[in-house]
Amino acid sequence: MKWFVRSSVGPASLAGGVISAGWGTMLNSPREYGPHWDGFGKRYGMRLTGVVTGNAMEASLGAVWGEDPRYPRAAGQPFAERVRQIVRMTFLARSADGGTMPAYARYAAIAGNNFLSNTWRVSSEADTQHALTRIGWGFGGRMASNAFREFWPSVRGAIGRKHRKP
Repeated sequence: MKWFVRSSVGPASLAGGVISAGWGTMLNSPREYGPHWDGFGKRYGMRLTGVVTGNAMEASLGAVWGEDPRYPRAAGQPFAERVRQIVRMTFLARSADGGTMPAYARYAAIAGNNFLSNTWRVSSEADTQHALTRIGWGFGGRMASNAFREFWPSVRGAIGRKHRKP
C-alpha cells in the first residue's frame, strides 16, 4: 500500500506529472485541451488518472501473484551493474521467495491501463496506436523512475557532503 501511494502521488510522481503536462501543453497535444493553463490541468489530470489506475492494477495483481513492485537498489556496485539493475528491474520484480520473476502484474497494468484509458480520453488519443505508444512510454517511465531511485540517494549524499563544514 505504501508503494502504491508513493508511486501514485509522491513527490517524484507529482513532479513527473508537471513535466509531462508541461511538455504536452507546450506541444499542444492533444489539441482538444488547448495550449493554456486549463489544458495543462486536463493533461495533468489525465496522466494522474492513468498513473493511479495502473499502480492500483500492479499492486493488486502483484499481491495476488507474489510480486513486489518496489525497486531494489544496487548501491555499492559498479556503475555498469547499477545501470543493468535499472533495466532489468523495469521488466522483472522480486518474488515472494526473494528471487526475481517476470513482472507480469506490471505488464498487465501498463498495457491494461493504457487500453482502458481509451474509454475516457479525447477521441484523437483513444485508439490502439496511441495506447501502444503510451505502453512504451509506461515502460520508459518505469525505467526513469528506477534510475532516479538508484542514483538520487548517491547524488543527494554527495551534495550534502559538499555543503558540510569540515
